[in-house]
Amino acid sequence: MARLKILKKPLPLPMPESMPMHTELQKVTINDTTLRDGEQSAGVAFSLDEKCEIAHRLDSLGIPEIEVGIPAMGEEERENIRAISEAVNNAQLMVWSRMLSHDITLCRDLGVQRVDLSIPVSDQQIQRKLGKTREWVLDQIKPCVSEALELGLVVCVGGEDSSRADKEFLWQFIEQVEAAGASRFRFADTVGIMEPFQVYETFRDLRGICDLELEMHAHDDLGLATANTLAAIRGGATHVNTTVHGLGERAGNAPLEEVIMGLRCFHEQAEHIDMSCYTEVSRLVERASGRPLAWQKSLVGEGVFTHESGIHIDGMIKDRRNYQGIEPQQLGRDHRFVLGKHSGTRAVVQAYADLGIHLSREQAEQLLASVRRFSVQHKKAPRKAELRSFYREINLRDGRWMHA
Repeated sequence: MARLKILKKPLPLPMPESMPMHTELQKVTINDTTLRDGEQSAGVAFSLDEKCEIAHRLDSLGIPEIEVGIPAMGEEERENIRAISEAVNNAQLMVWSRMLSHDITLCRDLGVQRVDLSIPVSDQQIQRKLGKTREWVLDQIKPCVSEALELGLVVCVGGEDSSRADKEFLWQFIEQVEAAGASRFRFADTVGIMEPFQVYETFRDLRGICDLELEMHAHDDLGLATANTLAAIRGGATHVNTTVHGLGERAGNAPLEEVIMGLRCFHEQAEHIDMSCYTEVSRLVERASGRPLAWQKSLVGEGVFTHESGIHIDGMIKDRRNYQGIEPQQLGRDHRFVLGKHSGTRAVVQAYADLGIHLSREQAEQLLASVRRFSVQHKKAPRKAELRSFYREINLRDGRWMHA
């Protein structure tokens, strides 16, 4: 008889449906950091006009908070922040600062309402980056938070590298953050090493020990930034960081479009954000960043609502819900049918009908062969001119000339 293998550690169990969902009890606020962490992506540098336009468009969508820069970078950066503040009508603006008195002083009179005071909380970064101790980190909290509050700013304290911090030290850190008068703690998965079950448990525990707003800052090094952000929301996060397209350091951050649609699909939130205009924002950031979108980038890539397969197109023609999980109209888009190697005759008939040409079944089968040969040879879908050319060719072969 085969022996059962005994595991040293129990496997994590899936969350039961009865587990309380904190997002049913609170509204989640998006804090978009395209203009700060997004611009920190290697090689990306927005002009002032681009920054103002991005901020204005995010504000127009209804994004409630926008992180707009780092005052300690210099006077030009501070002037840019002031200009951005004039381009925004409704969103609350935040700047990023190290938890240092000198940096905090530079946050004065910028036209922003909020500041994130960031400091490492993992032993790795406390010792190997700062050359300091845990005690030194804790000693910075009260005076720095007080200084920022005296400037009239609402204070968020960011725990850099929170995902690698010792749990008990992190709890002690957060306790002192709350006692110092900060409103929010930003949990940063700085090197993108967490997974959703772990994130859920972490935020569930943090929600149990403090009354602070809790913000998730996820990086996408393992491709889990969106999943981790949604898990944090389920665990009790009140705020989440995003960037347009997930732009950011290394593999980037949680994409704004994915988080918003995730909030809509899974938590019935973010309906107030006008995603019907998101294509304009997407194209603006694509152009300004110099980072072209992948064809299959979720929600915003050119190909995500494009169909070629004959089986799929037949199903879509009958009822779009057969192969539709998200309505493209929510993003100001629509489905697009293209012809290629995997097309069927029904798609060919439909494509030619759109050109005002009505095909017999025999013609459709001949034209399908032409379409498939073209797609294999040229690695793309035929355009209208090429479809008309195929039609003329089959009629010439049949000894007829039909105007197309």
